[in-house]
Amino acid sequence: MISRRIFTTALGLGLGATALPSGAHAAAPAPTVPSSTPGTRTGFTDLKRVRAGVLDIGYAELGPQHGPVVICLHGWPYDIHSFIDVAPLLADAGHRVIVPYLRGHGTTTFRSPTTPRNAQQSAIALDILALMDALKIRRAVLAGFDWGSRTADIIAALWPERVKALVSVSGYLITNVPSQQNPLPPKAEHTWWYQYYFATDRGRLAMETRQNRHDLCRLVWDEVSPTWDFDDATFERTAASFDNPDYAAIVIHNYRWRLGLADGERRYDHYEQLLAARPEITVPTITLDPALDPFLPSTDGSAYRRFFTGAYEHRVLPGIGHNAPQEAPAAFARAVLDADRLTTVRG
Repeated sequence: MISRRIFTTALGLGLGATALPSGAHAAAPAPTVPSSTPGTRTGFTDLKRVRAGVLDIGYAELGPQHGPVVICLHGWPYDIHSFIDVAPLLADAGHRVIVPYLRGHGTTTFRSPTTPRNAQQSAIALDILALMDALKIRRAVLAGFDWGSRTADIIAALWPERVKALVSVSGYLITNVPSQQNPLPPKAEHTWWYQYYFATDRGRLAMETRQNRHDLCRLVWDEVSPTWDFDDATFERTAASFDNPDYAAIVIHNYRWRLGLADGERRYDHYEQLLAARPEITVPTITLDPALDPFLPSTDGSAYRRFFTGAYEHRVLPGIGHNAPQEAPAAFARAVLDADRLTTVRG
């Protein structure tokens, strides 16, 4: 889910849902994105695994082997099926599309039983860099939401040479742990109920219990996507990835680490120090704000605009909740294709 600090900043500004002037434009018309009815596809046919860093990463791949690469990154409590309708649209436009399971999800597993089940933000970002290296991908368009946005933002900020362009739902989501210590307004705190639940042993036990885990994640889906009319089968396809043996440990550590309640690993200290400085993102970027996402008190992007200093556009997705790619696949795919063509207009 998105950063609590960005949520607070936007709440204080009291902003409306209008797009910002971008200072950027599309260099050339992008391929047409056909209309897509969400939910018509049910699975990926080409599932693979590759050794990458501390993980064996499971991923779906679509499109031509030598096409320009797009890596789509999911959030919590979701999985690669968030891109089930997006990926074919991008593949049909000539892109090689990679959709990995993040650590602790689906078929992605740790190579060693002794590796800490650590889900701090820089560790997840380095997983994706390791995946790119394993697949010999020098540069890619990164597109994500929720944990996926954060991961893509981090790579774009710290390793911009690896990122051709960025699509980030909810904007700049890099976590600053010290800033997380201050309480939010009560209404905002209520939205984050599961984060505080996970800080307790009761919440940990719930995530370790299959039925409780299943029902909790289903409740989050219902709450954060209020108009998405998904069926039980759609949820169950994603819920299967929650049965990964490391899922509970990864989820609990992620949220506890963000609140300063769990330690990270020393090997990542250098990256976290860089991220604590709130680095700017210079790569061409399109940010997307779903209008019905309860984590966004406003959708004009002003709360995070200053962090994006390259070619930039901001778009609002009317009537869409938190799971933007699965709820609005054509609009998400359109943003990816347009981000790939952004050029900076210098005044």
